[in-house]
Amino acid sequence: MRFSLTTWNINSVRLRIDLVAKFLKSARPDVLCLQETKCIDDAFPLKRFKRLGYEHVALNGQKGYHGVAVVSKLPFESSDIRTFCDKIDSRHISVGFGAKAQLTKPLVVHNFYVPAGGDIPDPALNPKFEHKLQFLDEMKSCEPLHPRGDDRHILVGDLNVAPYENDVWSHKQLLKVVSHTPIECEKLLAAQAHGEWIDVARMRIPLSEKVYTWWSYRAADWTQADRGRRLDHIWVSRALKEAVSDFRILRDARGWQRPSDHVPVTVTLEV
Repeated sequence: MRFSLTTWNINSVRLRIDLVAKFLKSARPDVLCLQETKCIDDAFPLKRFKRLGYEHVALNGQKGYHGVAVVSKLPFESSDIRTFCDKIDSRHISVGFGAKAQLTKPLVVHNFYVPAGGDIPDPALNPKFEHKLQFLDEMKSCEPLHPRGDDRHILVGDLNVAPYENDVWSHKQLLKVVSHTPIECEKLLAAQAHGEWIDVARMRIPLSEKVYTWWSYRAADWTQADRGRRLDHIWVSRALKEAVSDFRILRDARGWQRPSDHVPVTVTLEV
């Protein structure tokens, strides 16, 4: 069975619902994981998604900030929300697929929005950065999050860290910029290693090649400057490594009218 999943930091689902609809009509992934939905659950545009064929929805939203959602053409068996750093700030939701989706073996999808961390890369001076580092530590230490043995898990989202040199436009110039500081990269990679997760982008694209999923709004011409970062990730458990058949980053979406500063990232697996 072919299973496709897209992750996208939409930066307000209500503001950009037309862009989401445009993407879904074209790409038709089985599952769409959104971050920064920026609305309470009751305000989420459920009817629009259902008209598009995405009738199964799991939400973890809040007013004005953060928020994650999973919308799916396939029914899921369960959903779960985890809190990190003792904060109820809508940064995680997971769903489990199984027999209802005609899968012979269970499949769990985790959708994350890791804190951005503010502008000052010093936890002593910046509580937002301290929060981010603690969040990454808890991602590593949260054992139920990590797959073991034959577990079929996918972890996606805006993880707000570009861990490798060619995940940013300039490694040297961004070493002291939040999202690419050595301590953030170390902590994200430690969480990945602890769960034996496979970074799909870097499994498919050599570390020697530049890969971006985010371009700042501050650039007068984002295409000409091309100062991007790879902040949006798809990880799969070892049991799914050989199942990956395709991986795409829809760079063109950054040029749509009133776009998010992130673009959709899609994986296809044979499950």
